Amino acid sequence: MAGFVGRYEHSLDTKGRVILPAKFRAQFERGGYLTQNSEGCLALWTPGEFERQMQAMQERADAGRSDRNRARIWASNSAEVEIDRQGRMPIPAHLRSFAGLEAEVLVHGAIDRVELWNPAAWTERVLPEESWLLEADEN
Repeated sequence: MAGFVGRYEHSLDTKGRVILPAKFRAQFERGGYLTQNSEGCLALWTPGEFERQMQAMQERADAGRSDRNRARIWASNSAEVEIDRQGRMPIPAHLRSFAGLEAEVLVHGAIDRVELWNPAAWTERVLPEESWLLEADEN
């Protein structure tokens, strides 16, 4: 798998669904899993990658209480989702609230997952980090 790349801007519909870019849909024919990401966005995992993430989470959870609690929170705030024929994916209300998704949604590839961001949060949290790209281009 080459991974997920690219950036797309979409809107939530009145039912809390967002269109998954056509470029990403083939990887989610059997559905996917939405999880909270520690950076304030949502992560959409393929079933296989979600399974790998769960296995890694379980291995860390065996190490201690804080890791077990982290695994509990991660699992309880995850949701299995299906993509309909029009490419729409429902986002549960608690996950929309977590990520601050109200109208516009930035959907982008993050190599092993797809991330869904509130565009303002993306600008605030991620774009300042892009300064290293500009510095590298100047050298």
